[in-house]
Amino acid sequence: MLDELLQTSVNLRLAKARECLNNAEKNLEDMAYANAANRSYYCIFHSMRAVLTTIGFSSKTHSGVISEFRRRYIKESVFPKTFSRIIDNAFDIRNDSDYNEFYVVSEEEVAQQTANAKIFLTAVEEYISTL
Repeated sequence: MLDELLQTSVNLRLAKARECLNNAEKNLEDMAYANAANRSYYCIFHSMRAVLTTIGFSSKTHSGVISEFRRRYIKESVFPKTFSRIIDNAFDIRNDSDYNEFYVVSEEEVAQQTANAKIFLTAVEEYISTL
């Protein structure tokens, strides 16, 4: 069982992940695909941060969060190896759609990314509920 302060931090990060997923789904419906890509990535990112918070880990960088999540949870088979590809795809699409003015994310790509974000968040919530 997590101490109260850690549990509060985990809950705040999960709430942020859920908010990002809700925003991604709304953006997808509104055909705001770049925004949906951004929000679905951040759903995954905040989900990873929530899990890492359970062990007291924090990083100031996205790469730090991603590498530690992979090392502790994917490499150790807590979460499926397919999650590594989900993280990579979400990160790449978000970066391209946010920073490359010539990149246009497709509806199909962002719909898949949003669905993957939901799968990711659900798995994280289930895992955290067992702690």
